Amino acid sequence: MSATPGDPNDYSQLAKDGVIAGALGAGAAVSRILLNPEPVSLGWVIRKTIASAGVAVFAGFALQDQVQSLALRFACIGLAGAAAPEVLDAGIAWLKGRLGQEVQAVTRKGKPNGKGRRR
Repeated sequence: MSATPGDPNDYSQLAKDGVIAGALGAGAAVSRILLNPEPVSLGWVIRKTIASAGVAVFAGFALQDQVQSLALRFACIGLAGAAAPEVLDAGIAWLKGRLGQEVQAVTRKGKPNGKGRRR
């Protein structure tokens, strides 16, 4: 029994869509890196490219049934991939700041776990 077009069990089409979305996101990241005049390390480039590709894959799956125009869907996927590094960096910075505040609030009391010393 062959899978019909649009069948949710057709994993080859799902994989193809994921690869295309990841390539669009990675391409957007690489183009931004090439336009950046500042020198950057290879690890930085790889980290940003992988983040862009991952976000683009998720954006592609999210937009698959929502946006019917293929060109508009690809444009949205590319934009999501291009913006992904800054959004992820901002989210990580916010999370670190929030966790830092929580740690400071607990350690300010002098008792890290809120209990006195047992004797």
